[in-house]
Amino acid sequence: MKKFLYTLTLIIFLTTACGSTAPVATPTLAEPTLPAATPTPRPPTLAPTPTPSYPPEGYGPSNFPADVDPLTGLKVADPALLERRPLAVKISNLPRYVRPQWGLSLADLVYEYYTEEGTTRFTAVFYGQDAEVVGPIRSARFFDANIIRGYKAVFAFGSAYEKVWQRLFNAEYADRLVVESPSSPLRRYDPGGYNHLVVDTAELSAYITKKGIPNGRQNLDGMFFQLQPPAGGQPAEHAYVRYSGAIYNRWDYDAPSGKYLRFSESENDVNNGPNEKYAQLTDRLTGQPIAFDNVVVLLVTHEYYNRNPEVVDILFSGSGAAYAFRNGQVYQVQWQRQAADAVVSLTYEDGKPFPFKPGTTWFEVMGINSQLKPDDQGWRFTFWMP
Repeated sequence: MKKFLYTLTLIIFLTTACGSTAPVATPTLAEPTLPAATPTPRPPTLAPTPTPSYPPEGYGPSNFPADVDPLTGLKVADPALLERRPLAVKISNLPRYVRPQWGLSLADLVYEYYTEEGTTRFTAVFYGQDAEVVGPIRSARFFDANIIRGYKAVFAFGSAYEKVWQRLFNAEYADRLVVESPSSPLRRYDPGGYNHLVVDTAELSAYITKKGIPNGRQNLDGMFFQLQPPAGGQPAEHAYVRYSGAIYNRWDYDAPSGKYLRFSESENDVNNGPNEKYAQLTDRLTGQPIAFDNVVVLLVTHEYYNRNPEVVDILFSGSGAAYAFRNGQVYQVQWQRQAADAVVSLTYEDGKPFPFKPGTTWFEVMGINSQLKPDDQGWRFTFWMP
């Protein structure tokens, strides 16, 4: 059923608790040295983005040059970074005091998905560049297994519900899971008494290597990139993505930068639209607006693993409908993930690869019964469970 009507007290309780967790030592470690954040208020837009030199045929979905990131289609400043595994980090989205989060603007990919009782969390994937601080780190969910397998990633998270914990640590990738411990690179940071858990991605990768876990370049084929937008799009300067009355967001196309800017809800709105309030999301690490070259809404089957308390499993395999936003346009396409170790790719209905814009991508994972309503305000997606 639709998860819109509930009280703010319940939301805060559920989003600050992880539920039953497996036993794990979580000592408070020495505070890391964090770079100073740019003071608020932040700039509402980014500087204009210069047009890069790019082959007209594009890059991918395979045979990427050695210095091109297969998750962004861009040449990287340090090709040595591509000679390692991607790094996935679980990041909190509620309570709202966790915002702005650290490091999101430096991720190649971010997945936002439904967790429980109207809330969402992010799994950010870092590969072509590092971030000195990423967080606040929170607990894992069943969905994260898809990211770990698909991107052959290292995964940093902050414990988990017992059944999730068992699934993760009984999997073939268990040696790539990193939680808080005296030896791990995850550290506590305590501004204002909130006791956040954070990590430096370079230290996270080095930690895996030091443990003797294979940490070389992985096969990440699958995404296809072209600079010029394809034909067949419809105007889309605004995309609204509503998970619940407590989690809804808006993406505004910024023509000078060619990116979509993220605006997150600043107040609850249980009436499905009339009283929505937004605030621009920024990065506490860089001071920059959260801006992505592609925003892709994926419609994926959600199932209840448990109803009370609510635990959701997301069946992220096979294919399904998707809506890709790039260059101020939207395209109805198909997402593809035909193997457990495959990254997510996009295709037209006939199976021909759909081109991502070279750059970063934010994936909004929504239920297959979610509603789509284009109107004069933009493209509005409303989550339905299951």
